[in-house]
Amino acid sequence: GEEKNDAVLAKQFAALADLFVNDAFGAAHRAHASTAGIAEHIPAVSGLLLEKELDILGKALSEPDRPFTAIIGGAKVKDKIGVIDHLLDIVDNLIIGGGLSYTFAKAQGHEIGDSLLEEDKIDLAKSFIEKAKDKGVNLYLPIDVVIADSFSNDAETKNVDIDSIPEGWMGLDIGPKTAELYADVIKESKLIIWNGPMGVFEMEPFAGGTQRVAKAMAETTAYTVIGGGDSAAAVEKFGVADKMDHISTGGGASLEFMEGKDLPGVTALNDN
Repeated sequence: GEEKNDAVLAKQFAALADLFVNDAFGAAHRAHASTAGIAEHIPAVSGLLLEKELDILGKALSEPDRPFTAIIGGAKVKDKIGVIDHLLDIVDNLIIGGGLSYTFAKAQGHEIGDSLLEEDKIDLAKSFIEKAKDKGVNLYLPIDVVIADSFSNDAETKNVDIDSIPEGWMGLDIGPKTAELYADVIKESKLIIWNGPMGVFEMEPFAGGTQRVAKAMAETTAYTVIGGGDSAAAVEKFGVADKMDHISTGGGASLEFMEGKDLPGVTALNDN
C-alpha cells in the first residue's frame, strides 16, 4: 500500500504523529503513502534539507547566472527527454555525453557501429538539434569518442572522430578533444548543472571523459550543481565532491524537478 499511496495506510501513518516533516528530497517525486498521502491528514511541512534542495535547484532554473550550462549524460535518451526539452528553453549551453549521445550522432547522419542506439528516438534527437538552433542554444555533441571492440575492461580501445566509428565497434566514452571542448565551455560558464556521466566511468578505459568534466567542474569559479545519481558517484570517485557547490541527494527527484514537473511529495505540503 505504501507505493500505491493507499489512503488507509496514509491515515494510519498520520495517526502516529501531530506533525509531518518531509525531509526526503530523494523520494519527493514519488506519490507514496509516507510522503504524499500522510500530508492529507495532518499538518505537513518541509524539512531543512528538502527546503535547501528546492531553493538551490529552483533558483538555478528560474534565475540562473549566465552563461548557464547544462551537462546531460547517461545511457538513454528516453530517460532525459523531459529534461532536455525543458532545459533548451532556459540554458545558454547544452552539453551532451554518455550513451544517449550516439542517438544524436545517428541523427546527424553518422554511422555509430555497435554503439548504444535508440532507433525510435532518432527523430526526437533531430528535433532537439533543431530546437537548440531555434532557441539560440549552443548544443555541444561529441566530436570524437573512445571506442572498444567489446564491452569489457580489457577490450581493445582507440580514439576516433565521431564520423569514423567502424562496424563492430562501440563508443563507450567521449574522446579527449571532446573532453577539452567541454572543459572550455565549463570554464566560461557562471552556472552549471550536471546530470549523467560522459561514458562508462565505472570501467577504467572509459572513465577519462567523465573525469575530465569532473576536474573542470572542480576548477571553475561557476556555481556547480550535481544532479544526484551517477554524477554524484562520479565526483565522489574522482575526489572532487568537496569542490562542488551543491550535490543533490535525489537523482530521480532532481531530474523531474529539472523537467519543470511538480513533485508530489512537495505539493502535498502545507508550506510548499
